[in-house]
Amino acid sequence: MALGTPRFDAGRSCLDLLATAHPGERIGTAEELAAWVVAAGLVPAGTDPVPADGGWVARFRELRWHTERLLRSPRAPDDSLDRVNRAARAAAPPAVRAVARQNGPLVGELAEPPTAAALLSLLARDAIDLLTDPLARAAVRECASDGCSLLYLDTSRGRRRRWCSSEVCGNRERVARHRRRVALARS
Repeated sequence: MALGTPRFDAGRSCLDLLATAHPGERIGTAEELAAWVVAAGLVPAGTDPVPADGGWVARFRELRWHTERLLRSPRAPDDSLDRVNRAARAAAPPAVRAVARQNGPLVGELAEPPTAAALLSLLARDAIDLLTDPLARAAVRECASDGCSLLYLDTSRGRRRRWCSSEVCGNRERVARHRRRVALARS
C-alpha cells in the first residue's frame, strides 16, 4: 500500500475500516482493498485472493463514510442509518468451513469466494453492534494526538487510553513532549 502498512489497532473491524482514510486514502484500488480485507481478518488467513474490483472500492468507501458519520454524530443521520442497515441485511457474511489439512490441525477457509455484499454486511453488522451497545459506544474515543482524528475502542483499564496507537501517535506525542522539555531547559 502506498501509504504504508494498514492500521488494525482500533479495536473493531468497522473502526479499522475508518482508519483506511487516514492519513490518506488506503483503499484507492481493488488490490489495496483486497489486501486490506485479508489483513483485517474478514476472511480466513491463507484465503485465495479476494475478487475485488473498482466497484467494490466505491462501496467500501461509501460504507466507511456512513459509518463514520453515525459514530461522530450525536443524533444519527437517517440516510446514513438506512445505508448501514441496508448493507447489513443485503447478504449473509462470508461462509466459512473447517477443513482438515494433511497431518495438521483443522483450518478455516471460505466455502466460496466472498462477494462485496457479504463483506460489507460483515462490516455493517459490526458497526450496528457497536452503535447499539451502550457500553461499547461509550468506549469509542477520538485520538488525542495533534493531527489525528482516528476513532478507536478504549478497552484499557480505567478507560484512560489517549491515542489510537501507543506505538504511532503515542510515541509522536512523547517525543514532542521530550523535545519541548529539552528546548525549555536550554532557554
